[in-house]
Amino acid sequence: MLPDSAAASPADKDGLHPRNRHRGRYDFVQLVAASPALAPFVAANAHGTPSVDFADPAAVKALNQALLRQFYGIDNWDLPAGYLTPPIPGRADYLHHLADLLAEDHAGAVPRGKGIRVLDVGVGANCIYPIIGHHEYGWRFVGTDVDPLAVRVAKQIVTTNRALNGAVDIRLQPHATDIFSGVVKPSEHFDLTLCNPPFHASAAEAEAANQRKTRNLGTGAGAKSVLNFSGQAHELWTPGGEATFLWRMAEESAHLRPNVYWFTTLVSKKDTLPGLYKSLKKLGAADVRTVPMSQGQKVSRFVAWTFLSPEERQQWRQKRWAAPAAH
Repeated sequence: MLPDSAAASPADKDGLHPRNRHRGRYDFVQLVAASPALAPFVAANAHGTPSVDFADPAAVKALNQALLRQFYGIDNWDLPAGYLTPPIPGRADYLHHLADLLAEDHAGAVPRGKGIRVLDVGVGANCIYPIIGHHEYGWRFVGTDVDPLAVRVAKQIVTTNRALNGAVDIRLQPHATDIFSGVVKPSEHFDLTLCNPPFHASAAEAEAANQRKTRNLGTGAGAKSVLNFSGQAHELWTPGGEATFLWRMAEESAHLRPNVYWFTTLVSKKDTLPGLYKSLKKLGAADVRTVPMSQGQKVSRFVAWTFLSPEERQQWRQKRWAAPAAH
C-alpha cells in the first residue's frame, strides 16, 4: 500500500488544455486503489516522489489501465504485446482542442452528444480517442485500421465496456495505402476526422527516435533500447514518412468535400507543414488552421482543414448541431 504522501500536488502539467483531467501530477494512491495491478510498478523516483518507469512498456500499460478505469470508466482494456500504448494526457489534449475548434463555430459552446460523429483514422488496438471523446463529450466514433488484430482488439474493448456500447464502430481498412477510401460510406457525414499518423519513414528512423527517447527518459547509456509506448511497424513508420502519408490524406479528403466539416491530423515535424499547406491550397481547401499544443518541453500541433464555404458550414450546423444553451 502506498503512503499518504504519494498523493498528487496541485501543480499542473505545463501546457495541457484546461479541461484535460491529467493536468495535475498523477495521484498514485487513487490510481492504485482503482487498479491494484499498478502497485508493483510504483516506486520512488530520483526526486523521492512516487512514479513508474516510463521506459518499461508493462509499467506504462498498467498506468494506462488505471487512468482509463479511474477517469473514463473503462474496466476492460488490454493490448497485445508490442502494440502502441499511447500517452493518455497527450491524446486527451488533441480531443479537447478539437472540441474548441467546433465550439468556435457554435457560439463558444462545445457541441455534445451522439449527433456529433468523429472518424478516427488509425484507431489502433488501444481505441484511446473514442474512449476519451465519448466520455468527455458524448460523441459517436468510427475507428478504422489496416491491422486485423488491432481491429479485433479494439472491437473487444468496445463490446466489453458498457460505457462504449452503441458509441463506437470499428472498421477494417482493407487497403494499406488508403486513408478514407473503402471505409467511409458515400452517405456518411462526419463533423471531425482525427489522425495520429506514422511519423517515420523507415524502421531505422523509428529506432533512432526510440534511442533518443530512451536517453531522454534517463534509463542510462548502457540500458537496452525499448519503445516504452511500443508500436507495430504501421503505427510508427510508413514509406515516405509523415509527409507522404499526409499528402495522400489531403488528396483523398478532397473526394469527401461535402461529407466532413473539419478534417484534422497531428503533424509531428515542422518541415511537413509547407508541403501540406501547398497541397491543401491546390486542392481548394476553404479554410486551413494550425493549432499548437504543448506538454512540458514537448511541442506538437494539429492541422485542420475544410472544403465547406461559410454558408455551407452554417447550413451544416443548423441541420446537425443542437443550438447552444443560452448564457
